[in-house]
Amino acid sequence: MKKTKKHNHPLFSYIGYAEGISLLVLLSIAMPLKYLAGYPLAVKYTGWAHGVLFVAYLALALWVKEQENWPFRYLIYVFLAAFFPFGTFYFDKWLKKQQTA
Repeated sequence: MKKTKKHNHPLFSYIGYAEGISLLVLLSIAMPLKYLAGYPLAVKYTGWAHGVLFVAYLALALWVKEQENWPFRYLIYVFLAAFFPFGTFYFDKWLKKQQTA
């Protein structure tokens, strides 16, 4: 397995954590507010913020792939991680482990 060079891209990690948190807030707070409390604006604003962070996360992943010369499968991992709760957290941890090995 090809190891990546050790480079630090804190913005990618920060956006990944923010994207993961926004997904958790959307699923655990905003969606129940919409469907159980009849407050649809929670999903509107949280969903909008999550969408911006999702696009930023994927765009930064493309940029980091070019900077780090990542294999294409890393982009697949990033894309999948963005769809699952806690996925971006696990990907960041996995990526840091890959960079230190």
